[in-house]
Amino acid sequence: MDSVKEEVLILAVETSCDETAAAVVRNGRDVLSNVIYSQIDLHTLYGGVVPEIASRKHIEKICPVIRKALSDAGTALSDITAVAVTYGPGLVGALLVGVSAAKAIAFAAEKPLVGVHHIEGHICANYIENKELEPPFLCLVVSGGHSHLVMVKDYGVYEILGRTRDDAAGEAFDKVARAIGLGYPGGPKIDRVSRSGNPDAVHFPRAKVDDNVYDFSFSGLKSAVLNYLNGCQMKGVEIDPADVAASFQKSVVDVLVEHSMRAAAQYGAKKFAIAGGVASNSHLREALEAACAERGIAFYRPSPLLCTDNAAMIGAAGYYEYRKGTRHGWDLNAVPGLKLGER
Repeated sequence: MDSVKEEVLILAVETSCDETAAAVVRNGRDVLSNVIYSQIDLHTLYGGVVPEIASRKHIEKICPVIRKALSDAGTALSDITAVAVTYGPGLVGALLVGVSAAKAIAFAAEKPLVGVHHIEGHICANYIENKELEPPFLCLVVSGGHSHLVMVKDYGVYEILGRTRDDAAGEAFDKVARAIGLGYPGGPKIDRVSRSGNPDAVHFPRAKVDDNVYDFSFSGLKSAVLNYLNGCQMKGVEIDPADVAASFQKSVVDVLVEHSMRAAAQYGAKKFAIAGGVASNSHLREALEAACAERGIAFYRPSPLLCTDNAAMIGAAGYYEYRKGTRHGWDLNAVPGLKLGER
């Protein structure tokens, strides 16, 4: 990619799930503002994200959030170079709110519109705090809906080495947390509770997929935890939620680290990054950092705030897509099942 010849300001919008977010990002790595309205407290009442409620709350909050992002950045719409927005994957109703708002703003302000893939945004979050990071590198994306092992060959050029065959890692965290009485959201609660638990108290399985050693499968692990809990209940055996949480988490982390380091060795990766909501898990971060250090691989991780859904990462991805020449028309639509690399 050629050198930067002008200052590019991206107004970014993210509404793929239950965070209403907007940001202003300069030249892909300098965040001037990053506003996030989280709906976690609302959805906790229902034990998980309710799509219809999420969509309605996005409608309510999208305009105030965008106005605050512009205000915090000290910019006007006339200063913006382009508008970037997540258009997939995600909840279709939630995505539609962000896409509609971004299209209206781009049309009214006569600015280019750039649609961004949500997973690409997570990967690009690494550029914000690691100014020196450039492709190629290997990236593990783990969140509530996605588990991907991706070779980042260049800006916007990806090869998926492995993906989940069933439950994503974050989804398994949520389901197990609910089963042991921790509630929603499961990831942060299991991370916290497991600190006081014994990770070797219960041996849970580490699933392997025969036809692709880099693919993930967590549904069997989830079932094993549920079966263990049911068995204890039937026998009248008291369980320690901290031990179950720690043992479950160790199983997930072991699989993620093993797959990642195997791929790093096969592909000769010298740089490794993590991304997505589960990438904020302290045990996973520590395990991957240690594994990379042992092998002489540079390790990169965004701050926890940039691991969860936010618009700054969409602004970073939008910048590189904009410089590649990516432009979308007013017919841009939400694509809830969008695959990485599709346009």
